[in-house]
Amino acid sequence: MSPVTYLAYDYPLLGAFWTMLLLFLWVMWFVLLFRVVVDIFRDDSMSGWAKTGWMIFVIVLPFVGVFVYVIARGKNMGRREIAQARAQQEAFDSYIRETAAGHGTQTGTADELHRLSEIRSRGDLTDEEFNRAKELVLSGHGSGHAR
Repeated sequence: MSPVTYLAYDYPLLGAFWTMLLLFLWVMWFVLLFRVVVDIFRDDSMSGWAKTGWMIFVIVLPFVGVFVYVIARGKNMGRREIAQARAQQEAFDSYIRETAAGHGTQTGTADELHRLSEIRSRGDLTDEEFNRAKELVLSGHGSGHAR
């Protein structure tokens, strides 16, 4: 007897649909599992023993553990995620402000020197006034504008 050979057109459409559905549910299950694990570690209100208990529950009985966690603590999962996102955004904004402020002083000095050289090239400043204003700008004690 020869073994039965299945060709691609022998696979029924509903079988393909069922396979895709199971694959999608399998991927969604892992997404939910990872979100629960991340939430367990993110929650600062839980003690280490509580985190350990939830992790054992989720690892030993994954389906039951995840569903019980979502029922028991799911209401605050979104709040913790939003708080984490806000904290990251505030840290990023703070970093940008500090970086821009540090960079702004260097650019401001360069801009002041450029303006002074333009004023001198127009003949509105003498070389002595330009050198005095340049020293003030480079020392950071004052504006180089001479009007």
